[in-house]
Amino acid sequence: MADKTFRPFDPWRPSPVKEISRDQIVETHYFNVDHVAFESSQVGSFERYFIHENNGETVAILAVTDDMKIPLIEQYRIANHRWTLELPAGHANTPSERPLDVAIRKLREEAGFEAKHYAQFSRFLNTPGYSTQHTCLFYATGLTPVSREDIGPESPRSNVRMVSLDDAYQMVLNGTICDAKSMIAILRGHMGLRDLDA
Repeated sequence: MADKTFRPFDPWRPSPVKEISRDQIVETHYFNVDHVAFESSQVGSFERYFIHENNGETVAILAVTDDMKIPLIEQYRIANHRWTLELPAGHANTPSERPLDVAIRKLREEAGFEAKHYAQFSRFLNTPGYSTQHTCLFYATGLTPVSREDIGPESPRSNVRMVSLDDAYQMVLNGTICDAKSMIAILRGHMGLRDLDA
């Protein structure tokens, strides 16, 4: 296999398709669904459905205590009919709520902590084939326990499990943690995030 790159990767080069029309067919508090028609010189006309996230980006927080424990939230996920272990996470409630503000709120509401330091260490597209959703990952340190809040009808009072970063890493490897944002953050955390401490 060649080890040369023959053309530098440019994510913003011109599109190979032309958007012809877009109709919003579903509107919710969290996302909208659009029906979009395209034309392509290779295949002609075709249609797709896309999920458009409202109010900005989703966030997840890898919050690490002084003794290297992280909070994992037990969540019941209705769409998949199962419980998951996830990092504290969520989305903006209003268009003006910035990712860091969401991170501060969700760490308090779901895990029961405030942090002295936050650093964004990653941002990724969740499902780029049919969604505009991005997730920002934050690293939080200098944690102080605070009162938690009820977080929703699916898991009105979720349990919080405090686990070591090494144990969380093993839980990713053995499939106990299968939530993508949590997996990405924990794997990155296992590689080391000390340089992000402020």
